[in-house]
Amino acid sequence: MTSQVQRARAFRQAMSEPEVMLWARLKQLRAQGHHIRRQAPFRGYYLDFVCYARRLAIEVDGGQHGHDGQARHDAVRDQVLARHGFRVLRFATSDVRRDIGWVMDTIVQALEAAPPVSRQRRDPPSP
Repeated sequence: MTSQVQRARAFRQAMSEPEVMLWARLKQLRAQGHHIRRQAPFRGYYLDFVCYARRLAIEVDGGQHGHDGQARHDAVRDQVLARHGFRVLRFATSDVRRDIGWVMDTIVQALEAAPPVSRQRRDPPSP
């Protein structure tokens, strides 16, 4: 097993409460044909949640994401994802806790608006 897979598994075990709350809802989208993965490695980053078929990354950001260093890191990461055709949705942990219905509505709208990616481009590129 690669270190990347081991690290992703460790992240899955250490998800924050808002991430766990959102994951419980995101799993239900499989019934609508949306396959979402959690803590998925991509180009040296670990995406909180991602739908490769619709090129949508979903991030749950705690307070540390407002600090300059982390904000710069997030901006670079978002640029990398954009170069690979991803749209990034970012939600504050407080939004997930307070209004998970709004968060889910926003995610579903983004999934439905995004055209499906061809099967050949769906899988994440190898590191």
